[in-house]
Amino acid sequence: MRILVTGGAGFIGSSLVRHLVLDRGVPVLVVDKLTYAGDRRSLRDCEGRPGFTFLRADIADAGAMKAAIDGFQPTAIMHLAAESHVDRSIAGAAPFIQTNIVGTFVLLEAARAYYNGLQGPARANFRFHHISTDEVFGSLGEHGAFSETTPYDPRSPYSASKASSDLLVRAWHATYGLPILLTNCSNNYGPYHFPEKLIPLTILSALEGKALPVYGDGSNIRDWLYVEDHVRALVAVVEKGRVGETYCVGGRSEKRNLEVVETICDVLDERRPMGKSRRGLIAFVADRPGHDHRYAIDSSKLESELGWRQSVDFAQGISATIDWYLAHEWWWRPLRDKIYGGERLGLI
Repeated sequence: MRILVTGGAGFIGSSLVRHLVLDRGVPVLVVDKLTYAGDRRSLRDCEGRPGFTFLRADIADAGAMKAAIDGFQPTAIMHLAAESHVDRSIAGAAPFIQTNIVGTFVLLEAARAYYNGLQGPARANFRFHHISTDEVFGSLGEHGAFSETTPYDPRSPYSASKASSDLLVRAWHATYGLPILLTNCSNNYGPYHFPEKLIPLTILSALEGKALPVYGDGSNIRDWLYVEDHVRALVAVVEKGRVGETYCVGGRSEKRNLEVVETICDVLDERRPMGKSRRGLIAFVADRPGHDHRYAIDSSKLESELGWRQSVDFAQGISATIDWYLAHEWWWRPLRDKIYGGERLGLI
C-alpha cells in the first residue's frame, strides 16, 4: 500500500498516520493545510521514518492536489480533511462549505483524473476512502441506531456540509466509476484531540479547576468510539471493504453528556486530587442551537463483513485519554494558551 491521507495532522488523521507508518510500515503522504486544529507535532514520531512525507496544502487547491497525487502515486486516498466542529459551523459556516464540499469536489476530480490514467493491477486496486460522521443522519429518539440505510437528515451547517460531501463521493462512483469506500463514525475521543471538543475541553478545564459548561440539562447522548479502534476499522475498510459500499463505525458506548463530564471529574479526582469533588465545577448553560438529542451506531455490517471489533470500552478509553493529557502538557499547553482557551463557541 501507498496511502495519501488528507487531514493527517488532525485528531483522527494523525492517529491513522501513526498506525500506518509506525505499526504497519506503510508509505504515507500527509496532505494538511494546518489550520488551527491541524498540528504537525502530532506526527513527530513519524518524522524521518522511511516512506513518510508531509505536504502542507489545501485540498481545495486543484493544482496542488493533482501534483500531490500524480507525484506520490497512491494505491489509496483516505480523505479525512474537514472542518469538523458544530459550534464553529454555527458561528460561521463558510469554511465548512469551502473545505468539506468544495475541497472534496476538487479532490474527487484529481483522484478521477489519476484513476483514469491507471492500468492493470494499479487500476484494479485503487480506492478512494471518504471518512465521514454519523451526524449526517440527524437525531435519534430514545431507541434504535443509525445504519448504512438510515436516511440523511443533517441539522447543523457542519453536518449538512459533510452530508453534501458524502453525496458527492457516491455520485462520483455512480457516474464516473471511481472506486470509492465511505465510512460514517460516531464521536471519537483519545490522545491528540484539539481541546475544543467535549472530552478534551472537560479534561483540561477540570484539571485547571475551571467551570465545566454542559449544554442544556446534559441529557444528550453520544456513542463514544476510541480513536485507535476507529483507525483499525478504517484500515480494515480500505483493505477489505467492497467498492461502492458504506460502513458505519461505532463504539457501542452510549453515554449522556453529563455522565461523560462526571466520569472525567471522578477519574481526575483520583489522579490529581484538589481537595473537593470536581463535579462541583459543572455549570449548565444554554443549549446549542439545533442540538441533536441522541446518536448511536449499528456496526453490524462492519463486524460481520470485515471482522472488526471494538477493543477499548469507554471506561478503559477515558482513563487512557486522561492519563495521556496528564503526561503530555507539552502538546496541549500551547494550544490552550495561544489558540483556544475554552471559551464558549457557537453563540448566535
